[in-house]
Amino acid sequence: MPKNKRESLIYTIMMCFTMVLWMSMYNVALHMGALNMESIKEGWIGFPIAYVFAMCLDWFLVSKLAKGFAFRFLVKPDSSDLRKVISVSCCMVIPMVILMSLYGGLEACVKSGNWESLLFIWLTNIPKNFIMALPFQLIIAGPLVRTLFRQAFPEGTILMEAQV
Repeated sequence: MPKNKRESLIYTIMMCFTMVLWMSMYNVALHMGALNMESIKEGWIGFPIAYVFAMCLDWFLVSKLAKGFAFRFLVKPDSSDLRKVISVSCCMVIPMVILMSLYGGLEACVKSGNWESLLFIWLTNIPKNFIMALPFQLIIAGPLVRTLFRQAFPEGTILMEAQV
């Protein structure tokens, strides 16, 4: 787990990239009915804006709320690292799925011009996204990003303050 603000920013950039890219491909494939080159192209085209939106949500809102909830109700400072990771990850996925499903609904309504369906699209996307996002986060993205992060930045190599 990140140890300071700089590590947290780098880790968030990596995790958000992984999750948003995967979920973008998943949602486009669901919408198009198949995972093929056309759906991958469409997912990649929509990825940059979704990534920026998700990064802002994560960094400025969700991370603080999720960590606050997890460390108040689910884990203590002396809990195992695994318990902390799983608790914070679960607390991050829930609001991110809710908010990014709204983003997806808004994106669909902008493309179609059918704003009356926004609530329906949003509410039906939440369970579809949750059943993919939580297992992907816990089983694949989380372990992968944590491993890559610590290989690239061994503990103690990213300092809180710049050295002069």
